[in-house]
Amino acid sequence: MLHRNIICIDLKSFFASCECIDRGLDPFKVDLVVANPYQGNGAITLAVTPHLKAQGVGGRTRLYEIPKHIKYEIVPPRMRLYLQKSKEVVSILLDYVNEEDLHVYSVDESFLDVTNYLKMYKKTDYELAKTIMEDIKKRTGLTSTCGIGPNMLLAKVAMDVEAKHTKDNIAKWSYEMVKEKLWSLTPLSKMWGIGPRMEKRLNNLGIKTIGELAQYDKNKLKAKFGIMGEELWNHANGLDEAVISDYKKLPKTESFSNSQVLFKDYDETNVKIIIKEMCELVSRRLRLAHKKCQVIGLGIGYSKSVGGSFYHNIKVKPTDLESEFIEITNYLFDSYYEYKPIRKVSISAGNLIKNDSLQLNLFKDLEEVEKEEKVNDAIDKIKEKYGKNSLVKASALLEDSTQIDRNQKIGGHHE
Repeated sequence: MLHRNIICIDLKSFFASCECIDRGLDPFKVDLVVANPYQGNGAITLAVTPHLKAQGVGGRTRLYEIPKHIKYEIVPPRMRLYLQKSKEVVSILLDYVNEEDLHVYSVDESFLDVTNYLKMYKKTDYELAKTIMEDIKKRTGLTSTCGIGPNMLLAKVAMDVEAKHTKDNIAKWSYEMVKEKLWSLTPLSKMWGIGPRMEKRLNNLGIKTIGELAQYDKNKLKAKFGIMGEELWNHANGLDEAVISDYKKLPKTESFSNSQVLFKDYDETNVKIIIKEMCELVSRRLRLAHKKCQVIGLGIGYSKSVGGSFYHNIKVKPTDLESEFIEITNYLFDSYYEYKPIRKVSISAGNLIKNDSLQLNLFKDLEEVEKEEKVNDAIDKIKEKYGKNSLVKASALLEDSTQIDRNQKIGGHHE
């Protein structure tokens, strides 16, 4: 098991706090909402102040759902301000660790590996975290919460689950605390990396708590969810081998990607048609280039009306199979989608290697893999000879599909 000193720092109510600080207000004493005021009472709040949260107002709610007796100020989002504040915080973090030991996870959240710094600072990881948080507060006015753990997963979950309930906004978890603190989590979506859709699929297996997931048959999870099943089981047991410095050491390799801006709002009911079509395209590009990828990523951009996005990737065994792209991207979508209107989708295939060997999958029959490769080869040859639209799946005829139209374009534009 990995034994590092990982600190995960999150900026509390970031957007709303930035707006308050810029106005000389205390976010813990005023009621302020970040939302598009021109969308009326149906507008979704992008952030609310801690003072509003203390009154039971959620961070992602519609304006009409805020109790009528609460008087609050609405301000429009200013991404330039938030990015500037985020840069200020990252600059402070780099005063404490080198760049290779800092992973900026999002605009308001970062991981630090302080393992090799504790002797230099003559502090415990807890003491160093407190010092960093006080420095952030002093220099930017922003309040933060912090999780500490022996790996990135436990540091993140400690922060998400417990830190906001402690007096100093810090929570430290160890492997010995996994059964006590992690296994009791329910619903499953409280766990980092398990979204509402994946939660439902696990519930259907009779899994309602993280402890039940941790004690479920690992091989059955693999058979059901592929490599994602193993990751789910590892995380439920507090295991995570990712090291921050490894992200910095990865060589820049050739990669393939595809993205499209959607002509209307999509959601969980129809966006998987788009994801599936893009998986087909990227996997075909790999085969035509005689490459296989070892990293698959999914990016989702939300409508400007609500703002925000996410991008996550997963390491995989070398593959160019469309079915495996669909499996991985569906898992990522189910884990991180926030039920907002979608306007952009991107699929990436990274860390490419030459396609000169067959990587066996223990949970896929060799004959099944070879059959899929032969079918893909035949489809590729037909499309190469007669055009991309000469052979399409029935789903391409659905109203929400964009495949046939996109196949008639070059570089996203009609010829």
